[in-house]
Amino acid sequence: MAFLADALSRVKPSATIAVTQKARELKNAGRDIIGLGAGEPDFDTPDNIKNAAIEAIRRGETKYPPVSGIAPLREAIARKFKRENNLDYKPEQTIVGTGGKQILFNAFMATLNPGDEVIVPTPYWVSYPEMVALCGGTPTFAETTIANGFKLTAEALEKAITPKSKWLVMNSPSNPSGAAYTEAELRAIADVLIKHPQVWVLTDDMYEHLTYGDFVFKTIAEVEPALYDRTLTMNGVSKAYAMTGWRIGYAAGPIQLIKAMDMIQGQQTSGACTIAQWASVEALNGPQDFITRNKAIFQARRDLVVSMLNQARGISCPSPEGAFYVYPSCADLIGKKTQSGKAITDDAVFTSELLEAEGVAVVQGSAFGLGPNFRISYATSEKLLEEACTRIQRFTASLS
Repeated sequence: MAFLADALSRVKPSATIAVTQKARELKNAGRDIIGLGAGEPDFDTPDNIKNAAIEAIRRGETKYPPVSGIAPLREAIARKFKRENNLDYKPEQTIVGTGGKQILFNAFMATLNPGDEVIVPTPYWVSYPEMVALCGGTPTFAETTIANGFKLTAEALEKAITPKSKWLVMNSPSNPSGAAYTEAELRAIADVLIKHPQVWVLTDDMYEHLTYGDFVFKTIAEVEPALYDRTLTMNGVSKAYAMTGWRIGYAAGPIQLIKAMDMIQGQQTSGACTIAQWASVEALNGPQDFITRNKAIFQARRDLVVSMLNQARGISCPSPEGAFYVYPSCADLIGKKTQSGKAITDDAVFTSELLEAEGVAVVQGSAFGLGPNFRISYATSEKLLEEACTRIQRFTASLS
């Protein structure tokens, strides 16, 4: 009898973590590696947030917190949703988790039965289908294309919905593509969902504050109030506030679902780190001006990377609306050969050979369910990005 659970056969390791680890190992071995795999801002957590954590420690805020989060943070979350998204949630409709991953996992664990389907647009963040599978559900996929900006259309959604569909996962701006949905695009999706009342929406808004130009962020329950009672709106402090290691995610939704998630979390981890929660209170309530400064830096990086990649032979790179990723196509390079004679048969071989030849670590598009593409995180310095893109240009030029 096998010792490990059958559920493990349904999931794969995280490709983004694997690429980051591989880059780290090569660097430790003395290779000159530029890692563009990690989805993590390179900015430091703002001082006012760090100071709030230090003050919390000095006040003795080091005991177990309530499972769903300390009251000041749940109040701050409710105010944030009202202030920024025009959504009315009571504090008891909110929940705090150990990062956004726990929020998503608990929502699936609380709602999925064997046979239940979760619609995941491709390309997707690597953890969505794996979480669904671990929780006993079945991930189903709705394809997007580079031509429509990697965005789910109403037609594709309608085609993907079956009587077994229970959730639609929406991620805007998107990891890995950076695509973000306009109000009109969300309205078209909402119109389909209204016709299918069995389908709930799990909207992952983690990159909400990282949109560029005159793009105006909207979330689906804001666009269509009729979906309010079947939407879980998820967010967190990781990306906009440069707090990835603090591990705080949060969500708001129908009270019945929040209570079910609280029960699961109570048997799983209990409340998230008390000190990190007090830091998050300051993040949500305190000054927000640094977000605008950081956005300007990210936008300049995006523009640099998009421009240089589109100058690389065989690469086509759309300019995304948000997040800090680009998702270029390498379709025109499939079938070509490296100088050593290795055939580029797919995006996994492309990224592997790029790492070997030029020391640039990126993530293959097949890990995100849509290729032949690759994901670059531009959450690093312009100097490193320029060097990385120069190496990519050199690598693609060397293929025959």
